Amino acid sequence: MATKWKSRITIAFTAFLFTFGLSGILAIFTFGSNYIHGDYFHTSEFQMQLDEFKGYLSTFELYNMPIEEAKKEIKVTKDDIIEHRYRYGNLPDQINNIKAQYEEKIQTAIGEGNQEAADAFTAEMDAKIEDITKNFKSDEYVEPKVIKEKEKRIEDYYKKRENYRSDYLRNKEAFRYYVKNIETGKVYTNLKNSEEDAIKEDFSEKHTLFVTNTTVTRDDATYAVPEDGERLDSFIPTTAGTFDGQIAIPASLSSTNFIMSAYKNYKRNQMLLLIYTLAGLVALIGSVLILKKSKAIPATAEKWRPYYNKIPIDIRTIFFLIAVIGAFIAIYVISDQLIYVYENPYDGVEMVIGLIIASFIASLIFIQWNYLMTEIKDWPNVKKQWEKALLHMAYRKMRELFQRSRKSLTEAFLNQSTGTQLFILLAIVFGMGLAAIVIIIHPIFIVFYLFLLAVIGIPMVMIMVNKIGYLNRIVEKTNELAAGRLGENLQVTGNSVLTKLADNINLLKQGVKTSQNEQAKSERLKTELITNVSHDLRTPLTSIITYTELLKTADVSSDERIAYLEIIDRKSKRLKVLIDDLFEVSKMASGNIELKKDKVDLVQLLQQALAEYDETINESNLQFRVTKPEKPVYSFVDGQKLWRVFDNLIGNILKYSLVHSRVYIGVSTLDGLAIITFKNVSKYELNENSNELFERFKRGDTSRHTEGSGLGLAIAQSIVDLHDGRLEIETDGDLFKVKISLNLVIE
Repeated sequence: MATKWKSRITIAFTAFLFTFGLSGILAIFTFGSNYIHGDYFHTSEFQMQLDEFKGYLSTFELYNMPIEEAKKEIKVTKDDIIEHRYRYGNLPDQINNIKAQYEEKIQTAIGEGNQEAADAFTAEMDAKIEDITKNFKSDEYVEPKVIKEKEKRIEDYYKKRENYRSDYLRNKEAFRYYVKNIETGKVYTNLKNSEEDAIKEDFSEKHTLFVTNTTVTRDDATYAVPEDGERLDSFIPTTAGTFDGQIAIPASLSSTNFIMSAYKNYKRNQMLLLIYTLAGLVALIGSVLILKKSKAIPATAEKWRPYYNKIPIDIRTIFFLIAVIGAFIAIYVISDQLIYVYENPYDGVEMVIGLIIASFIASLIFIQWNYLMTEIKDWPNVKKQWEKALLHMAYRKMRELFQRSRKSLTEAFLNQSTGTQLFILLAIVFGMGLAAIVIIIHPIFIVFYLFLLAVIGIPMVMIMVNKIGYLNRIVEKTNELAAGRLGENLQVTGNSVLTKLADNINLLKQGVKTSQNEQAKSERLKTELITNVSHDLRTPLTSIITYTELLKTADVSSDERIAYLEIIDRKSKRLKVLIDDLFEVSKMASGNIELKKDKVDLVQLLQQALAEYDETINESNLQFRVTKPEKPVYSFVDGQKLWRVFDNLIGNILKYSLVHSRVYIGVSTLDGLAIITFKNVSKYELNENSNELFERFKRGDTSRHTEGSGLGLAIAQSIVDLHDGRLEIETDGDLFKVKISLNLVIE
């Protein structure tokens, strides 16, 4: 416990010495230039007081002139007359201004039926116009007016000068002067004895604190009392000459005199500043030595390091800089109060408080400095912490914002006409704003602004209104589409971006309409699918159940039993085919099927499929016509799956072809594709959409007399699609045509 308090006291004492030392160094830099002179009488402050006294002396005594004599010295020059004449403009402008001032008054009086007042205003206006007119006709007419104005200014000056007489008398008590006019020899002094020996004695070093030779001229009087406006110096005699002599500060001056007080304060503050600076220098050196030798700060710093490290590194750095700035401000306040301690003891209290605050801040600086130095040594860790800093995060956010803004700007010019129009519009708006500001310079520009408004502003507003209206119509149409209402097409006019947008929305609307039709058809086909699946699965299952029940009866003969078993076997196989086809279609629709592709000769594969049906074909009354190229036609396919397609199509031909008709099967090549076609005449009327023949459980016949699963073409199309090929169906009356396109392998 004692060690902990010892460390704290060491830190506090070191911080106090450091703060005190810096305040002493700062004090010499702050006030040193003011107190480097030998005494107060060599400072710029005293020199200003000396010049002020010379001005008062020349004004109230050396160059003093009675007001009447000053008025007699007034001279009127040609420039004075011209200035007075054109002060409010040329003659037409002044006449127009006078008329404008009285026109409203006259009309108001007439409106109120007060003709007497109207006549009085008219007479007053005419008199002023006549007076102004005479000003421009005769210099002699103007000269008395100029003299009168200057007399008024002299009177104002003399009244103002009396406000400074008390300052003159106060300075006269502090200064001793003896000056002589070098032209007339007239002497002015406030010494009691003006004899030469007495003057030398009074101005000797024994009896003065300060003495200087001086010259007083007419200029000192001119600027002694400040004037408003143009300088008027007719009240200063031009023949008074120049005065030479001496001005001194007597050693016998009362201690209460303002000059003597300033002299003593300067001497006292000079000594105080020197002592304070030397003491501060010693304290600063001592604090540095303690910091080098003491281990109290590192020990204390380690205690708080875990908590300190939780703060982001940039916030820590900012806290450190704030502490440094706060300490500097506190030290500056301390040093700034130093020279006022004697005059106001309360300033001494402020200094003590400032030292305490600065010492506390300095303690924080020492601890933070220790942390920073330790962290800088582990530079990789600093980089890692910087990545979590708030400023770094803000930088990343700003960079992202900049990138988004740049992207937005780029997107604004994806369509160059739109981006260009936008910037032209902004330039016009900005230009119109500047044009409105120009009106403030001169009202004449309002004509130019109205012209711009009519030619550019109003048309631009009309264009904007039309564009916004068009945009609103587009937005309204998109809302209708979102709500499922198609309605009429948008009107497409012009060649703007909005026009293209409207055209695209019309296309989307047609797409939505087509999609709705497809959805309706899909719903219909889905219903048919459920019906067909239910029918096709239930029919063989019903037969199986029925004949199974018959087999259970006791009076079934052997022949009947054999017949029933054959029916059950046939229906079971039929049911298996349906289930297998359903499973295969499901796998193909989900894409969950693996193809084993290889280079296959399509002609040979087709011949193998036909060979499987050779006996059936011979037994049928159909005539098959097969055309094929002499050379093999190769494609990269899964032979087993593609054989299934051929098998399915040939089986459909044998089931659904019109008796005694011809079947045409051909293989050809075109533009890098292998084309396999199957054509036959249906024995049932083809009154369905050819595209719907691909739907599951859809047969070309509506009577459903055959035993197909209704999934053949759907499976075939899925297999061809998996090979990146195309299977197309065309119907022309009862003519049924299937066309398969597959990519060729070029040898």
